[in-house]
Amino acid sequence: MATLVVATTADPASINPAKALLAMPGWLPGPTLDGGIRSFKNGESLRLLEQDKFIIEEDDLDLRWEAATGETVAELLFLSRHAAVSSRPALTIHPIGVPHLKEGDVLPQGGRPGWAAPPCPRIGPWLMLLKKLAQSYNLLPEFEITLEATHHGPVTSKPAMFIEIGSTEEYWGRRDAAQVIAQLVWEGLGLGASAAVGVWSSSTEKKKVLLGLGGGHYVPRHMDIIQKEGTWVGHLISGYSLPMEDPGQAKSSEDIGGTWKQAIQVAFDATKAAFPGGEILAHLDHKSFKGWQKNAIIEFLGKQNIKIGKPIDFC
Repeated sequence: MATLVVATTADPASINPAKALLAMPGWLPGPTLDGGIRSFKNGESLRLLEQDKFIIEEDDLDLRWEAATGETVAELLFLSRHAAVSSRPALTIHPIGVPHLKEGDVLPQGGRPGWAAPPCPRIGPWLMLLKKLAQSYNLLPEFEITLEATHHGPVTSKPAMFIEIGSTEEYWGRRDAAQVIAQLVWEGLGLGASAAVGVWSSSTEKKKVLLGLGGGHYVPRHMDIIQKEGTWVGHLISGYSLPMEDPGQAKSSEDIGGTWKQAIQVAFDATKAAFPGGEILAHLDHKSFKGWQKNAIIEFLGKQNIKIGKPIDFC
């Protein structure tokens, strides 16, 4: 089972961590994929793909690797830059997908309408490890360490996550930030002195998985639980990815248009696929919804037999 780390020469926040990772011991040249994508191999399972296009332009890298090598892909870890209006330096992690879009919608950052990749189970545990490593490299409090909501492509059918350096060109090229990301991958995959971090098993003792609904792009109320309880993290669907049309006086979930139901169902199904045997609990950012929105979402979750979790339920 191969772990694919994906980087691009078009992005310093991507290629610099990749170079730092390749400076670690054990790497050998691997095959070249179609499109001139170069690869490197380390041990039985770690593979690094280096491409020249932006990452969101390269769909189905999992299937393409499997076809070229015969190896089964377990997960994809994408190294990328993060951009934000705030310009604040940040190291971020997030699941990928555009579950709220419908056929014909513009895809500003890749993906496929109504699609979400299974969220990599490492997301929550690696957030905590990332904080620890950032502290050891003296990047705190200068850099914010945070999760982002689910967004953009590229398309993949295997568990995936983006690991990013933000938020402006000044920080994308920071060598210390790149080293932290490389160390995160190295230690997180168990190639350092300690065991791998964030390995999901259906027999794991703690089986509750947070499916975040609502809130802003940096999902602060979901983050509160994740950091406090160390829970597993599924998709994080922000308010802007839950389009709901105000139906006026009729407030039944059946009367409320928009792709919000599609987004929830796709996110739930993808999360369930990533955590076989897990207990998926929807956590609502209640304050981010109007009353009719919250009521409709709760009604829909009930009809779909999707359980709702309060903060205490994730302990």
